[in-house]
Amino acid sequence: MKIKFWGARGSIPVSGKQYIKYGGSTTCVEVRSKKDDLVIVDAGSGIRLLGKKLLKNSRDSFTMFFTHSHWDHVLGFPFFAPIYNKKTRIRIMGCSFSSDSVREIIAKTMQPPGFPVKFEEISARFEFDSVCSEGRDIGGMRILPIELSHPNGGLGYKFCEGGKTFTFLTDNELGFVHPGGRTFSDYAAFSRGTDLLVHDADYTEAEYPRRRTWGHSTWQQALDLAMRSGARSFGLFHHNQDRTDAEIDHTVAACSRLARAAGSRIKCFAVKEGQEIEM
Repeated sequence: MKIKFWGARGSIPVSGKQYIKYGGSTTCVEVRSKKDDLVIVDAGSGIRLLGKKLLKNSRDSFTMFFTHSHWDHVLGFPFFAPIYNKKTRIRIMGCSFSSDSVREIIAKTMQPPGFPVKFEEISARFEFDSVCSEGRDIGGMRILPIELSHPNGGLGYKFCEGGKTFTFLTDNELGFVHPGGRTFSDYAAFSRGTDLLVHDADYTEAEYPRRRTWGHSTWQQALDLAMRSGARSFGLFHHNQDRTDAEIDHTVAACSRLARAAGSRIKCFAVKEGQEIEM
């Protein structure tokens, strides 16, 4: 299994010299199986560069999953170049995280007057399907969902192949159970023994009291989940839009110190835009 992060920023894309190391693009993750089956998770602003790569490599068939319909996770869709290629075939998976179907969610990103090209006018061909509790198999890769604790709902995913697991839980508030969300214990059970847990780590402990119920976790809460689940590596994700590279570096160092003090061997790191991981 190969994983590439095309965006790791939360809420809104950012730019500037203070964001170079970890990047400013919002959520988009590429996951490839051993057989090169391609799954794309979310269409944040990071999907733009992924689209260019897919066209360059003549890759015109793949599957897309969405965690939820908030703007920072779908805003890149109209700028995803493969959708304007008539050879492109996209299978899009959705479930119960919105009252709208997944087709309506992405179509709204191209709705006038916000965008000049309507969804109905693009050239790619789409197949819409659902992924619910039983999950889906794509090639030799098993993909299992879990409901996120986030305003308006959402889905996290676990990717399993060849005895390795990657668990992706962005936009997930561990300190508050939103309607449809799960408890801390549920997320620990879902993540049990995972090789890599990438989890929302938007807030600090000092920030959280003012932002409780907004749908995001502190990095300390996420680290606690990672250690309790027995994850081998923990990737901090959904970096706050105001968090600089230096501040994220400080957080990673503090995360590692806290883990060592607890007697854990877990590896802490902050996900970087463009980072690739092979398992």
